[in-house]
Amino acid sequence: MFKRGRYSGFIRPISYAIDLAIIYILAKQFFQVTEHYIYYIIFITVSWVIISMISNFYEIYRFTKGVKIISLIAKQAVLFTLVVFAFFGFYNLDRTSIDISMYVIYVFSLVTVVKLAIYYLLRKYRTLLGGNYRNVIIIGLNQKTDQLRKFFLDSPEYGYKLYKTFDFKNKKAPSLDKAFEFVLENKIDEIYCSIAELTDEQIQQIIDFSDNNLKILKFIPDNKEIYTKKLDFNYYGYLPVISLRQIPIDFPFNQFIKRSFDLALSLFIIIGILSWLTPILAILIRLESKGPVFFKQRRNGLDYKEFYCYKFRSMRPNPEAHLHQIRKGDPRVTKIGKFIRKTSIDELPQFINVLKGEMSVVGPRPHMVSHTHMYAEKIDKFMVRHFIKPGITGLAQVSGYRGEVEDDNFITNRVKYDIFYLENWSLLLDLKIVFQTVYNALRGDDKAY
Repeated sequence: MFKRGRYSGFIRPISYAIDLAIIYILAKQFFQVTEHYIYYIIFITVSWVIISMISNFYEIYRFTKGVKIISLIAKQAVLFTLVVFAFFGFYNLDRTSIDISMYVIYVFSLVTVVKLAIYYLLRKYRTLLGGNYRNVIIIGLNQKTDQLRKFFLDSPEYGYKLYKTFDFKNKKAPSLDKAFEFVLENKIDEIYCSIAELTDEQIQQIIDFSDNNLKILKFIPDNKEIYTKKLDFNYYGYLPVISLRQIPIDFPFNQFIKRSFDLALSLFIIIGILSWLTPILAILIRLESKGPVFFKQRRNGLDYKEFYCYKFRSMRPNPEAHLHQIRKGDPRVTKIGKFIRKTSIDELPQFINVLKGEMSVVGPRPHMVSHTHMYAEKIDKFMVRHFIKPGITGLAQVSGYRGEVEDDNFITNRVKYDIFYLENWSLLLDLKIVFQTVYNALRGDDKAY
């Protein structure tokens, strides 16, 4: 029996069946020998289930974003392609790489259509017919729970029906027992609690009640204490241990994908652009001011290690270059320097850092060593940025937080975007940031000076 309000227990096996049917039907054309076709079905079924578990391909819930689904499809497609080519190579079947590649493309075109159709039809079903919903209550009233309340009320497509918000700060507030009675009488499915509004004793009471009555319990952290939205839960033997965050790039497969993307793009830029652009800029830079063509500066990277970050020199040589960041109308900037900074061309040599493995194409922007020490002492959670490689561009930069640090609030918001990025990394997010960066460079960014 499937509990009402959950992401239907039938949808996942149905999705498996549809996807495998697509794979079987489109593969039939390749096999004249029935025996080989049967081998393929057995092999691909087992492989599909295994790689789906590895990639979490069917771990899609009502709160999952469309971008996340596309990212899962891309990961599954890469693994599936390797498996299919392995099968045809092992049996030495007379099929070209183009034929097999087209088969994979057709399979995932249909799988994508089916997956997105199920996802969006369920959203319409919840909105228009009120089905596939969950009854919820909120315990504790503050700014964060009020945001959650508005989310439930303004987003019916997610399928949450908010019945009540309990505020225990009010003198006339009901007791926890009254809240528990309300949960049972109204067949509430999920309980959302604000940790900041409850005592340890109250939290334990709610946990016990939820466990004993099979209610889903979720906690809302106080944002003053924690930025992260992804706690990592593991067992050490039989002891439950919660890590502060889970970083997707720490997984070997994701590291391989990100490094492959970095290498491909850096080689393309270095060979396709820097190879002919560097001599031209070298002449223009040296004609206007004496000094080196490239400017290198020590920055902090992965695990706080220092490295030399490269740029095309945009300023006249000066002793303050390693101490003070550039400001609007800075007299140190040359004429050619203004142009290459405005178009972000001065950043292109950092693809050499990417090729060397010191940086990534996308990641938190590295700061000067002197500024890193300063911000580490002043800005809470600033050092979290160093859990991953720094980037040429980043989520904070395309979200309006690039260039000169105007005040502490500016750098605090930049850190929040950086933490969100490292906790929610995907190849699709990297591609989105890269395209947004190119668009901003072509359009002209007001903060590029």
